[in-house]
Amino acid sequence: MDHAPGPPLKRALKLSDLILYGIVVIQPVAPMSSYGVLYTRGRGHVVTTILVAMVAMLLTAISYGRMARVYPSAGSAFTYVGKEIHPALGYITGWSMVMDYILNPMICIVWCSKGAMEFVPEAPYVVWAIAFFALFTWLNLRGVKASARFNTVLAAGMGVVIIVFLALSARYVIGHATGGADYFLRPFYDRPRWQLGSVLNATSVAVLTYIGFDGISTLSEEVENPRRNILLATVFTCLFIGILAAIEVYAAQLIWPTGEAYPSEETAFAHAAGRTAPWMFVVIVVTLLVANGGSGTGAQLGAARLLYGMGRSGALPPRFFGFVDPVRRVPRNNVWLVGAIALVGAFVLEMSGGYDLGAQLLNFGALIAFMGVNLATFVHHFIRQRSHTIGNFLTPLAGFAICLLLWLSLGTTAKIVGGAWMAVGIAFGAWKTRGFRGELVNFDLPPDDA
Repeated sequence: MDHAPGPPLKRALKLSDLILYGIVVIQPVAPMSSYGVLYTRGRGHVVTTILVAMVAMLLTAISYGRMARVYPSAGSAFTYVGKEIHPALGYITGWSMVMDYILNPMICIVWCSKGAMEFVPEAPYVVWAIAFFALFTWLNLRGVKASARFNTVLAAGMGVVIIVFLALSARYVIGHATGGADYFLRPFYDRPRWQLGSVLNATSVAVLTYIGFDGISTLSEEVENPRRNILLATVFTCLFIGILAAIEVYAAQLIWPTGEAYPSEETAFAHAAGRTAPWMFVVIVVTLLVANGGSGTGAQLGAARLLYGMGRSGALPPRFFGFVDPVRRVPRNNVWLVGAIALVGAFVLEMSGGYDLGAQLLNFGALIAFMGVNLATFVHHFIRQRSHTIGNFLTPLAGFAICLLLWLSLGTTAKIVGGAWMAVGIAFGAWKTRGFRGELVNFDLPPDDA
């Protein structure tokens, strides 16, 4: 099977570009959107859920980084699982990731459109949805360096908002802190309200704070020194987001003590920020609008490159999915396709009111990929390389087990819809290989160009 025609992707990204890309896709303000849900489900132990989730995701991030060293390919988990375990499982992993990556920009279009309507209600939802679809697509068609520059602007803007919030929070806490040391420890552990089951349930939601870090590995063919920088960027991004998220929610809980109900679960963090200064409520809402815009742009970028990896390997028709624009050196067809699907899906989600379902489906695909990468890491390093160290045994298996537990905790509807998506992909694979009698995927990769 021949590789898809066209020039290779351009290696233009540095380590700093990768970290900024990962931070913006995950969003440095990510816990602000889910803060109310975590507060309710965890009975006020938001900081604890964020930190526990960080440990869980760091295990998977290490596996991603280690496999990117072995296979610096745009295919990401799709390639890792296919090469190390079995091509059919690699194909299934890639198919689940397609759902994951497409759902992210879809949900972001819904959130951004709804947020924009709060400021300009005269423009209907459909207008805003089309506008954000056009923005995301245009930025990605400009090329990877243009996207990196946009990421830098977004990260800087969100960083300023976070610094202002933390400064105002410190001033507020100094003037209102009561209760001694217990006041400052309660966000971590509030004995009267502590329930292990509730905290673990909230932790499964807190994992959403980190969803998107795996997108860094889809840029392996566009980064300088990928064998080093993908691992560093993946781990540093998760660690940075985790520590920053814990600080943000800790400040919010000191402002709004545990046990006190919020007016709205969705805007709980903005309400807490509003106590430091009334105008901070608006600032936080606007910031989340911008953050979701950055996340949607980055997710569309990752989905386009994932499809490129599958197209180039033959898992999807290579003439369309493996095509690279000769001028911009980006997978142009995939950028347009992902954007169009996200736009249509945004309309469907709006009509069905299924934003929560969309979030669970995103986890459905992401956790399958996470399990696959952890297992591929174990197979490669512990079994194939016969490097029988504790790290090669325990780290990937612990990551696999935690991801499996979280996947099993998903809602029934998400499992049914996600299962239907997987069935379609498997049916396509069966048709393509005449009942899986032929070659499903070609995982031979092009040379690792410098």
